[in-house]
Amino acid sequence: MKVLVIDDHPLILSAFRALIERVEEGSELIGAERADEARELLATTPDFDLILMDLMLVDVNGFELLRELRRDHPSTPVMVVSASEKADDMMRVLEFGAMGYVPKRASNELLAEALRLVIAGGVYVPPMADLGMAEPTGPGLSVDSKTAVVEGLTDAPEPKPRQADPPPTSFESLGLTARQRDVLMLLLEGKSNKAIAREMGLSVETIKDHVAAVLRCLGVHSRTQAVLAVAHLQAPAGR
Repeated sequence: MKVLVIDDHPLILSAFRALIERVEEGSELIGAERADEARELLATTPDFDLILMDLMLVDVNGFELLRELRRDHPSTPVMVVSASEKADDMMRVLEFGAMGYVPKRASNELLAEALRLVIAGGVYVPPMADLGMAEPTGPGLSVDSKTAVVEGLTDAPEPKPRQADPPPTSFESLGLTARQRDVLMLLLEGKSNKAIAREMGLSVETIKDHVAAVLRCLGVHSRTQAVLAVAHLQAPAGR
């Protein structure tokens, strides 16, 4: 496996090299301290299997670089490992198409778990407690896809305000129909409403109605929040 790490701290590169070798023996890690250097490496070495990047880079806004990487290299998963522990940053990272977000202060075990999940094609969502939020989401959300998790956030109609309900504790408690479950699974794979409609043989308007119903059942208002809600449902007991 070939991994590109975009970070301007030599110690971080060294730590990643040891950790990635432990997770995937025989891996090759190439470091880039600046965005221009990363762009050149990606242009001349197009066969990277994974990109790890910091948000706080000296020569570019990390979010803009992430957006650029997802646009120009959509088949290469990107995971953000950042000193920022703001929940808003994590939400934006997922919205921009990253396959995971891990705070730099996370333990090696947690980072290794996140790497294994992303390498397998999943999406890593950190425990909310690690980001200063009260409700933990568990160790991560496994989604069998190498595409962006969140796409077309404005596709679904805005759910009508409703009285707050206790968070659901299982898929069975959501009250979804079989078709709505299928829509949810495709939504979590990052598929747009049009793509879901084509796959299920339904109209886009029908899919929009199903997506809106799924978001209402989850008690959320966007696809990003749906990812977090499903991660909470999949969290093992006691985590």
